[in-house]
Amino acid sequence: MADHFEYRHVVGFEETNLVGNVYYVNYLRWQGRCRELFLRDHAPEVLTDVLGDLKLFTLKVDCEFFAEISVFDELSVRMRLAELRQTQVEFTFDYVRIDAEGAERLVARGRQRVAFMRGPNTATAPTPVPEALVRALEAYAPSPRPRSSV
Repeated sequence: MADHFEYRHVVGFEETNLVGNVYYVNYLRWQGRCRELFLRDHAPEVLTDVLGDLKLFTLKVDCEFFAEISVFDELSVRMRLAELRQTQVEFTFDYVRIDAEGAERLVARGRQRVAFMRGPNTATAPTPVPEALVRALEAYAPSPRPRSSV
């Protein structure tokens, strides 16, 4: 089993700017799309709960760029669990361009922290990460780091 959840994407004209490079906001959009597809595939109960009163608030998002990509480039957006807390989850995202021969190149790396809340919009309060999501994320948990002997 892979240590990441993968979303495959082919860049379209509408995602590029006037000089033909992908506009930066699309990287953040792809993070959201990857997260949504993970929920659809591995924790659909959470999506049902979102239709109720569960809310997912993105607290922090970032992306560091290493190389340009352009129209018709094929990407693999690879999401990994970075941290799981009682009411929050943090993911990392690797954006990997895949050429026609299958060679891969890391073109960007991002992070996203999400908080789980419940209640009406005027009185939301933190709530534990849904158990269905905790179970689904177990396969993508970072391996424990060896303890230092110092």
